[in-house]
Amino acid sequence: MAEHIVSAFDQELRQLASRIAEMGGLAETIVNDSVVSLTRLDAELAQSVVLADRRLDALQFEIEDKAVLMIARRQPVAGDLRQIVAAMRTCNELERVGDLAKNIAKRVIAINGEFHSKKLVIGVEHMAELAMQQLKNVLDAYTQSNAEEARNVRERDEEIDRLYTSLFRELLTYMMEDPRNISMCAHLLFCAKNIERIGDHATNIAENIHYMITGEQLTDERPRADETELSANDSDS
Repeated sequence: MAEHIVSAFDQELRQLASRIAEMGGLAETIVNDSVVSLTRLDAELAQSVVLADRRLDALQFEIEDKAVLMIARRQPVAGDLRQIVAAMRTCNELERVGDLAKNIAKRVIAINGEFHSKKLVIGVEHMAELAMQQLKNVLDAYTQSNAEEARNVRERDEEIDRLYTSLFRELLTYMMEDPRNISMCAHLLFCAKNIERIGDHATNIAENIHYMITGEQLTDERPRADETELSANDSDS
């Protein structure tokens, strides 16, 4: 009987991890589509991102409900409990990633016109590539229970911060050089900040993974290289 209970619980843990993988895959798709919609100024694709975010929200509720029931029914301890808690934290981070991607999509819908110069968006594209790679790597670390890769993701967050600082200054320069760029660059600055924050959430997931596997919190200060003071005023909802 005890072996049957353990087996059933292990199956529930695998199902929980599978749901996180599903949610992570959807988050990756939403982020990618939001960036593509921005580079192409594709309002139709942007609208699909807004709608897809609802599925991400639904998955978050489903995972959290399942996790709470597992804790109440199974009363797990040690590594099993950490795995459930990490799943809850990770799904919350992924939901926030979806909100940030939706913010980008809403900016695309709000933009009226087109890029005066393609070079305005090149830096944002490059920054988005780094953030999406971070997200992919951290989700791989989760499914593979790879604490070392989780730490690597955390350390690489500084690259995104540094690129954001550089992009911030570049877009300000474009705004000063040509007043026609002001509106578009302002939109791009907020999109870039949302992308930078997606990188932050990937780093949060990395810290959750490390705790899940090792039982230890990463206490050393997280590397930071964002030297700007701009905050994204878009609502994460």
